[in-house]
Amino acid sequence: METPEILVETLALERIEVNLFRGVSPEDGPGRIFGGQVIAQSLLAAYETVEDRICHSLHCYFIRPGDPRIPILFEVDRSRDGGTFTTRRVIAVQNGKQIFNLAASFQVAEEGFEHQAPMPDVPGPETYAAEADAQKAKMLENASEEMRRMMNRPRPIEMLGRDNYGFGRKPKAGEPKSDTWMRAVAPIGDEARMHQVILAYASDMNLLSTAMRPHGVAWQTPGLQSASLDHAMWFHKPSNFNDWHLYTQDSPSASGGRGFVRGAIYDAKGELVASVAQEGLMRLKK
Repeated sequence: METPEILVETLALERIEVNLFRGVSPEDGPGRIFGGQVIAQSLLAAYETVEDRICHSLHCYFIRPGDPRIPILFEVDRSRDGGTFTTRRVIAVQNGKQIFNLAASFQVAEEGFEHQAPMPDVPGPETYAAEADAQKAKMLENASEEMRRMMNRPRPIEMLGRDNYGFGRKPKAGEPKSDTWMRAVAPIGDEARMHQVILAYASDMNLLSTAMRPHGVAWQTPGLQSASLDHAMWFHKPSNFNDWHLYTQDSPSASGGRGFVRGAIYDAKGELVASVAQEGLMRLKK
């Protein structure tokens, strides 16, 4: 059995200059760089220039498709180092052109007011685990060879949900909502920042699939064009991403060839650890 990808190693960066870093992509990845990878590596590059502060928010734009065959250069701009907050901008470059940029803000740990939205009442991961193999077998029955290879490849993020929408050419239309349990398979270690970085990696998963649900389309629908356009994330509390987290999503709007999705990430104890928002291209060619 193949060993799942170790994200701590995949996302690692080489420091070239004080504010310049180089990252690479997995050799067996898809034809373009997964958006979560470049989010995570950009955040990690920013962290390499920050001391004793934790990221509380990031905002980014996907500008061009990334080529997994060549390295990515990450240039960090040290925008501001304040008494409480630190701001960084990161530009990801391939072939002399921007493919992605990110702005992130970091804060000294402090106490303050607290409240949160409650975690939805959904079955736990153990309920879904028993169904996962049967569901996968059903999906593989009429899958193409490319789809079989993709679905059988060991994944660095384990995901469990009753309706893994997005596989198949003609899925049934449904509500623009989803609930998925997820966790990192390989050990992350003790660094809080790496748990954030890998949570950011996973935050790009399944979002546009949620916006596709009402329209009965999926990634494999002939003529469908889809891509992440922008992505925002807010970190509310630290968490251990080797433990199960619930990623609940809803899509309140799709218009103009774009779909908008909101996400909330809870740990198994019901603590809201992060919030996410993304808009993506969702265009059906005629």
